[in-house]
Amino acid sequence: MASGHRAQWKGFLKFSEVSCGVALYTAASTSERITFHTINRLTGNRVNRVFIDAETEDPVPKEAQTKGFEIENGRYIIVDPEEVAATIPESNKTLEIEAFIPCSDVDDVYFDKPYYLTPDKMGGDAFAALRDGMKKSKVAAIARTVLFRRMRTVLIRPHGKGLIATTLNYDYEVRSSAKAFEEMPKMKIAGEMLDLAKHIISTKKGAFDPATFDDRYEAAVAELVKAKIEGKALPKRKEVKVSKPNDLLAALRESAGMMKAAESKPKRTAANANAGAGRDKARRASGKSTAAPAAQRKAS
Repeated sequence: MASGHRAQWKGFLKFSEVSCGVALYTAASTSERITFHTINRLTGNRVNRVFIDAETEDPVPKEAQTKGFEIENGRYIIVDPEEVAATIPESNKTLEIEAFIPCSDVDDVYFDKPYYLTPDKMGGDAFAALRDGMKKSKVAAIARTVLFRRMRTVLIRPHGKGLIATTLNYDYEVRSSAKAFEEMPKMKIAGEMLDLAKHIISTKKGAFDPATFDDRYEAAVAELVKAKIEGKALPKRKEVKVSKPNDLLAALRESAGMMKAAESKPKRTAANANAGAGRDKARRASGKSTAAPAAQRKAS
């Protein structure tokens, strides 16, 4: 992995009688998000969290704090952290593959967190053989091991030059979709309404490119922090335009009409398109950047 990334876990990946050293690296992180501290508005000082007794309201120091399981309202059994630690399965640092399955077999509602799985310097050949074999066979692997003090089930899939390992939620952790949808009335859409919906969908087909989706909340907060630092007027919220038609069929007709109108517009010539792109580039080069500097992204 690139410099600066620290492995979250190191161990061995074992399939049948073959094993190779591997490392897990976090694939998704929220560390780049803007974060805030709680501040005393009167003094400007940072506020510290203090635990207090729910009955006496006296502060409770860290050495006096322990864990408890509520057996009924207001009654707890004490469970010491050492007792919890003793129940954790012992790790053998081996991610053992139990089965190879079709990639589509696991509903993504079970997906928890993704990690990049890379080989160490000595296990490259075995790692590559497994990766390429899975690619050719179009399968994923189910493996189990102790990760972060819990026995975890992991879905392993080929990903670029390496593998991606996604921890899976247990069945008891996933809520029933039947219960979520049980109060929905049975509806069957047909005729013009269905045809209009299909037309709108066909005109909006595309491909998923995560680079095209910006975090508007994060950008807005960055703009707010930058304005506060520079003493400028705060950005104003843009008004949201609410569509007027209340009738679903009328709204579908209007949407379909707009799609057809857009399709019938003549496309720009290559020369005009290049000229427009040149003007946009010139405007960007001459304008000031609106992004907050990296050093200003963390608000204290």
